[in-house]
Amino acid sequence: MSRMPKMTISVPHEGGAGLTGTWRTFRPIVDRETCNKCGICAMFCPDAVIDPDTLEIDLVYCKGCGICANECPKKCIKMVREER
Repeated sequence: MSRMPKMTISVPHEGGAGLTGTWRTFRPIVDRETCNKCGICAMFCPDAVIDPDTLEIDLVYCKGCGICANECPKKCIKMVREER
């Protein structure tokens, strides 16, 4: 299986309201047993917080938008409510 080329459109950084992970309501949780590492989640992430090589999600900058979970063809990403 060939890897998609890296096409970073944005790079995560601190915004005017601080680190985005501090005000997130939902966080993505990846089921590593089901994931086939296709990289579609990283490709669709609007904030480029999913590493395209390891598919690790940087929760410091993740806004919890759920696009990764919605686009995952295997449905192995679930959005769970943040606990404070």
